[in-house]
Amino acid sequence: MNQPIRFSLIAASIAIALATPPAHSGALALPDFTDLVAQDGPAVVNIEAVHEGGKHKPAAPPAAGDDDDHMPEIFKHFFGDPQMPAPNEDEGTAIGSGFLISADGKILTNRHVVDGADRVIVHLADRREFTAKVVGSDAMSDVALLQVQATGLPYLKIASAKTLKPGQWVVAIGSPFGLDHSVTAGIVSGVGRRSLDPSQQYVPFIQTDVPINRGNSGGPLLNTSGEVVGINSQIFSSSGGYMGVSFAIPIETAMNAVQQLQATGKVRRGVLGVRVQELTTQMAIAMGLSRGGGALVAEVEPGSAAEKAGVRTGDLITAFNGVDLDDSADLPPLVGSLPPGSHAKISVRRDGKTLDLPVVLDNLADSAETAQVMPATDKDHAVAGAEHLGVAVEDIPTAQRKALKLETGQGVLVTRVVGDAARRAGLQAGDVILRVGNREIGNVGAFAAAAAQAKPGDTVLLLLRRDAQTQFIALGPIEKG
Repeated sequence: MNQPIRFSLIAASIAIALATPPAHSGALALPDFTDLVAQDGPAVVNIEAVHEGGKHKPAAPPAAGDDDDHMPEIFKHFFGDPQMPAPNEDEGTAIGSGFLISADGKILTNRHVVDGADRVIVHLADRREFTAKVVGSDAMSDVALLQVQATGLPYLKIASAKTLKPGQWVVAIGSPFGLDHSVTAGIVSGVGRRSLDPSQQYVPFIQTDVPINRGNSGGPLLNTSGEVVGINSQIFSSSGGYMGVSFAIPIETAMNAVQQLQATGKVRRGVLGVRVQELTTQMAIAMGLSRGGGALVAEVEPGSAAEKAGVRTGDLITAFNGVDLDDSADLPPLVGSLPPGSHAKISVRRDGKTLDLPVVLDNLADSAETAQVMPATDKDHAVAGAEHLGVAVEDIPTAQRKALKLETGQGVLVTRVVGDAARRAGLQAGDVILRVGNREIGNVGAFAAAAAQAKPGDTVLLLLRRDAQTQFIALGPIEKG
């Protein structure tokens, strides 16, 4: 008798549940960007970089090399490529994007969009055209500041990229393939990403899945309030087109460059004078640490701010000015954001102790002299005991020592790699071993003595010089001899 009533109550409960939206439905709703685009679109510009006297072939980022045939398919500046048929055979045009940051005509874009151009033409959303002056540009941040002669122009508001978190919505407006004011959207995929272009190690990139293609470069990356948080700059691609991984320069990095370009016409950055690398789990084991993280000092430049502060090769930098370092890539942007002469504090881990070292930053030079490693000689003067670590070594020939800028009695040359552990660690003939564990190596005898101390199952930390680069590697576990 009660069954019909019970069924009615259940049916009523289901009806109420279906009529009442879940409490989290708002969080799942897709955003509508129409108001944002209407508000910000007029401040986004299309940029033509005209290269007279021949079709333009934009310069690749420094790490990519000068020959496109040998250019890696990652982190290319695809956006500067010619996108439109040239008006004639003697003129080439590269197309990019940009955005106004002031009512009096100041425009931000990427340096690679306008680099080397004979004329830069800016097209506004209202169809007006202006010839722009390049006020200045900075290769290390890939930022350029342009100026057009006009007043009362629409411009974008600047926000902070420091508050961005993975999962937040972001919007890009630009001119992919010359299609003016194209709008794409996605989410932040990651923050503080490093570039594979070593010249841009001072940029903690914002990674997104916003569709970015050729011609988008230099355009704004916007938060949901319509404020600029970054400049779209790079893509990760094996095809030349969008593959779901895009990168933007944080707006703080760009505005730091802009302020200096306006004031002095160039950008100056502080520098420590160290070469750092990631501390892997294997390296941490070799150093007696419980986990990786921080920035491992592979080399200290003589006379640098770091050397004056007491930083040593093998130190693990764990914090800079009170900011903890999760990875070695965290350090350069923190240092480069400060001007030369700034006072800072470095926290290092050394011999099981944490030290706080005060430092006064030097001025980062635009370029650094490098030395090329000469090919290893054919002779093999390996000594007894050296192959315990899976390598054969010899003293370094004088000519190669000069090329590597090594002092007399510094390092030994790897002539053969014979052990599996050494191969797995990436050792190569031609490498120079500078240290085994904490022991400086000056000749093959010292190397043999240090190698003999390693026991089967141990993991040994080696300091290497290769192609003018100094770095630590973890070799191990050591096999039985």
